[in-house]
Amino acid sequence: MAALKYAGMDDTDSEDELPPGWEERSTKDGWVYYANHDEMKTQWEHPKTGKKKRCAGDLPYGWEQETDEKGQIIYIDHINKRTTYFDPRQAFTVEDVMVKPKRYDGNTAALEILQGRDLSDKVVLITGGNSGVGFETARSFSLHGAHVILACRNLTRANKAVGLIQQEWHKARVEAMMCDLASLRSVREFAQSFKAKKLPLHILVCNAAVCTQPWSLTEDGLESTFQICHLSHFLLVQCLQDVLRRSAPARVVVVSSESHRFTDLLDSCGKVDLALLSPPKKEYWSMLAYNRAKLCNILFSNELHRRLSSHGVTSNAVHPGNMMYTSIHRSWWLMTFLFTLARPFTKSMQQGAATTVYCAVAPELEGLGGMYFNNCFRCLPSIQAQDQSSAASLWELSERLVAERPMGHSDVQISIN
Repeated sequence: MAALKYAGMDDTDSEDELPPGWEERSTKDGWVYYANHDEMKTQWEHPKTGKKKRCAGDLPYGWEQETDEKGQIIYIDHINKRTTYFDPRQAFTVEDVMVKPKRYDGNTAALEILQGRDLSDKVVLITGGNSGVGFETARSFSLHGAHVILACRNLTRANKAVGLIQQEWHKARVEAMMCDLASLRSVREFAQSFKAKKLPLHILVCNAAVCTQPWSLTEDGLESTFQICHLSHFLLVQCLQDVLRRSAPARVVVVSSESHRFTDLLDSCGKVDLALLSPPKKEYWSMLAYNRAKLCNILFSNELHRRLSSHGVTSNAVHPGNMMYTSIHRSWWLMTFLFTLARPFTKSMQQGAATTVYCAVAPELEGLGGMYFNNCFRCLPSIQAQDQSSAASLWELSERLVAERPMGHSDVQISIN
């Protein structure tokens, strides 16, 4: 207080009242600054409180902001026919307080994260968005104004999902497009059809997956779990990366799983082993194939972020949550039975979609990627999932596999020695 008294700043009636020689002004975009006419200087902080402020809301009815011949901002009151340098909104300034990001957890629903958000300027693409977590992700984005495209194998089910969302809100902009991840040809055709729409792409969610599938080869000669969960998503991003870059800032969210921790992809030389990713029938175990594909998801996301972050495209991997009752295990009756018993204790699909939605829209994650999230918290994946050389090796292998199977030549069988 002694310093204030010495400076002549303590003789005003209010804490916010300016000392003699000071004037409050505002910038064109509403930020308040203070001019000291005695010392001919300006500053953002209030000379007494040290606080920053900004003008709240729009100009009152009848007022207009213009610039005079000296380049100074003036305010015209058309109703009372007067002009002033004083921003009338300064009567309603608010303190510039840094708002801490809200903390979310495993009980948070996706719609909770989007509360108050307007996504009407966003285009979102979700693979496998016709059921389960993917449907709730699509529904959440759609109900907040985003233009959502469901890339699905079964158009009948996908159109049914579209109808359910539009029943909930008739203005929802959501549509279904054909994309069979068991066919690299179908992925390429989908990408061409999407590009023909001339849309931007702000959020790409690689959500579709299969689990506990009996062994089978796709038309491309690859084990189906590996191709559907990883390789087709790799190709999809490759085909759409120019759209993502033009739409920057853009985000890719890759849905993985905690099960990635219980496997390995490397051979004795430390390279990603294709024989482990796409094994012959006699060496196939469905749960292990799923775990390996989920490890591929994280490695892919990390390498994608490393390659595209400089172009404004970020990527993060997520685990939607433990113990969720979805249809992903429908191919194994025992898993379906166990999940039915555990259903009262599982997360809802809305809660399962929360981490994906969080990584897609959280302001605090703008420009950040190469991370792994569980229950809306960043956590460390397995040691191998953090290995850059494994990520690079998987990327090179994936590039080779899709290059060997160009459009119209999907009948090439893979040979594993």
